[in-house]
Amino acid sequence: MNKPAKSFQDLIVWQKAHSFVIEIYKMTVCFPKTEMYGLTSQIRRAAVSVPANITEGFKKTGKADKIRYYNIAQGSLEECRYYLLLAKDLGYCDSVSLSQNAEEISKILTAYINSFAKQDLR
Repeated sequence: MNKPAKSFQDLIVWQKAHSFVIEIYKMTVCFPKTEMYGLTSQIRRAAVSVPANITEGFKKTGKADKIRYYNIAQGSLEECRYYLLLAKDLGYCDSVSLSQNAEEISKILTAYINSFAKQDLR
């Protein structure tokens, strides 16, 4: 049986989301300078939102609040998936690996939300 997480950093989903952000930052360094306030800024902001909302949700005590923040993280992750597709289509990068990472994070986050939805947190 798994021990309860003591910190948001103990969560596998947070660890993977944090690594995803780091990879997004590394990838976007190569984007054209004209994208600094466009796609570069947007994808970085959306990526950072994923682990940030997981972190915030971790400390919430009510089930609805927890699920709400994890759902916001899911929305930001989907936003990243679109930006990765756009970056690939614009020829800025090969985003296959990061898209696969996003898919994995999405599945873990969905399972995490589903596990909370079944719990009685009061």
